[in-house]
Amino acid sequence: MIVFPSAKINIGLNIVNKRADGYHDLETVFYPIMIKDVLEVIEAKTLSFTSSGLAIQGEQEGNICLKAYDLLSRDMKLPFVQIHLHKDIPIGAGLGGGSADVAFFIKLMNEKFDLGLNRERMEHYASLLGADCAFFIQNEPVFASGKGDYFEEIGLDLTNYFIVLIMPDVHSGTSEAFKNIIPKPAIASLKELIKNAIPTWKDTIENDFESGLVKKYPAIGVIKDSLYHCGAIYASMSGSGSSVYGIFASPLKLPELEGNNRVFYGV
Repeated sequence: MIVFPSAKINIGLNIVNKRADGYHDLETVFYPIMIKDVLEVIEAKTLSFTSSGLAIQGEQEGNICLKAYDLLSRDMKLPFVQIHLHKDIPIGAGLGGGSADVAFFIKLMNEKFDLGLNRERMEHYASLLGADCAFFIQNEPVFASGKGDYFEEIGLDLTNYFIVLIMPDVHSGTSEAFKNIIPKPAIASLKELIKNAIPTWKDTIENDFESGLVKKYPAIGVIKDSLYHCGAIYASMSGSGSSVYGIFASPLKLPELEGNNRVFYGV
């Protein structure tokens, strides 16, 4: 059985508080985009994990899909499976690729082996493996708060716009991004700001990680400026970086940005 875990972008990201458990409270909008990995699971005699495509850091034995299998197997009897992940979602890009993989793995296991898990139960298992993993169970636009695991539906639809995502040769880890963050309450509610016309977002919706990472990796700021120069209605770094996306009124090509970056059109 094969599924296609898809990425997300963050529209706005406010770090509002540091929690006693070491996590941070945040406010953001998760919006799914169509950059996808490929995840295959087949029943096997032993449990195994393999990968292709982009290189995945760390030992394969510690992959998050195997962690999800172990978590599910604590509560229900599972057959051994062979897991293969073809990785195309850029890593260290703020796109939630690993979180998408684990959520789609849980959904795949539930369907393939008739585990009888409802959405809430799948979200519970996913949330135990990462702060934003549960989002990818439904994979619909939401306003997220808490540590990124409390969701409110929003009526955001960007299908009439053209999104371009640029991935520079920069890997930004989440812990690195948090080093320069001083949590503070948001001046205005992102949940309300997102309802306004997209051209207003440029002056009202920010990613708190962006300014610190631009200082360390100027390429991020150069790409954002280039997207606006090329006519983007709104541009921002996604998540904890380092990918940058632009929202445009109509399709276009940006060959000047393709030389040193991976460029995804119409995501």
